[in-house]
Amino acid sequence: MTFKHAGVIGAGAWGTALAQVAARAGLQVTLQAREPEVVASIATDRENTMFLAGVKLEDAITASADMAVLAACDLILAVPPAQHLRSALAALKPHLKAGVPVVLCSKGVEQGTLKLMSEVAAEVLPDTPIAVLSGPSFAGEVARGLPTAVTLACEDEDLGRRIGEAIAIPTFRPYWAADVIGAEAGGAVKNVLAIACGISEGKGLGRSAHAALITRGFAELTRLAVALGGKAETVAGLCGLGDLVLTCSSPQSRNMSVGLALGGGQTLDQALAGKVSVAEGVASAPAVRALARSLDVETPICEAVAAILAGEVDVDSAVLGLLSRPLKAEV
Repeated sequence: MTFKHAGVIGAGAWGTALAQVAARAGLQVTLQAREPEVVASIATDRENTMFLAGVKLEDAITASADMAVLAACDLILAVPPAQHLRSALAALKPHLKAGVPVVLCSKGVEQGTLKLMSEVAAEVLPDTPIAVLSGPSFAGEVARGLPTAVTLACEDEDLGRRIGEAIAIPTFRPYWAADVIGAEAGGAVKNVLAIACGISEGKGLGRSAHAALITRGFAELTRLAVALGGKAETVAGLCGLGDLVLTCSSPQSRNMSVGLALGGGQTLDQALAGKVSVAEGVASAPAVRALARSLDVETPICEAVAAILAGEVDVDSAVLGLLSRPLKAEV
């Protein structure tokens, strides 16, 4: 089967960038947007002025607020915020043809259920083939055609490779993996760790502390991924280490920018004020903490971030708590 028509749920920056990739790969693309002004700006200006201003969109992209238009698609990319994935897939379900694969492009852990995105999809769409797209990718860079490599995880190797071939272009390279859980764990935890790195930068703690946070954060990410059933070698790749390095190293990262504001003395409300895009780590942090506790996995950096966001401790106390932990073997 050759894919011809991709539907993209969610017209934020990342959803729009993926629509751009799919169109450049030769697919007809329907972008489903909740915001009428996004639909209008794409139709009239060929640009998503709300979420991805300055990027002219390919002619093969059309936009609609109606989920029913996705019934004509033979491939779906689901890109809503992680906490809204369940409702988005439920809205898609009546319009989804049997056998049409859904690629999950949202990164996070669902609050309340503590489920990964593939587990949410399995509950809502139990008979639908599922894949996961994750990796180091800033939406603006991808949309402008700068080189990017990602992980495309799918247990069905043939399907995974066919999806990868359908959306691959020279500047967007999907690498297939079988480990869906590992790919998801990396994407969910790195957002929380990016907030930690932003706090460190905002406090002026220096590059040595920044490097230590990335390295020890990666150890936390790996422990949790393995406890969930993922593989350490998966998170050592693009969807784990690669995504972590990118998200923790640039204020372009929405999550790191929130941390920068917190480290600089702002409240969480002040840090989030005026942002049109979602910083997934803010919603995922309490869920990641609860999930790690339920699995008896030690994640002190994620714990500290969740405590700061919940108002349980201030930034200075959280930093002191991490620095006062007992010394131990690195491995």
